[in-house]
Amino acid sequence: MTLTEFESQVFEAAFKSAVCGIPLVRRRMPVSISLRVPLTVGGFVEVFYNEATGTTAFAVIENDQRVFGADNTGGWHIHPFNSSTDHLPLPGPTVFTDFLAHLEAHFSVE
Repeated sequence: MTLTEFESQVFEAAFKSAVCGIPLVRRRMPVSISLRVPLTVGGFVEVFYNEATGTTAFAVIENDQRVFGADNTGGWHIHPFNSSTDHLPLPGPTVFTDFLAHLEAHFSVE
């Protein structure tokens, strides 16, 4: 996936979600992109993608700490709410819409 495709997926999913504000591109380099998506329920999501390595990471940040996340470093896994230092394996790749579905379920938002 290209950086442009990844960025478009994040923006499109955020615009459709009740928990997301307007995404902001924080940094765009030749092979990677970092975005921040404010959350209407507090905090924000840090989003990272490296086109060359395929590295992808999503993290909900509140009070300068990750409280929930998912990434593919060492295989796809989730950092669950209430235990964000744990690594629970995921069966396959996660895209931003999947990550948002977890957030919406956690915050009981449809």
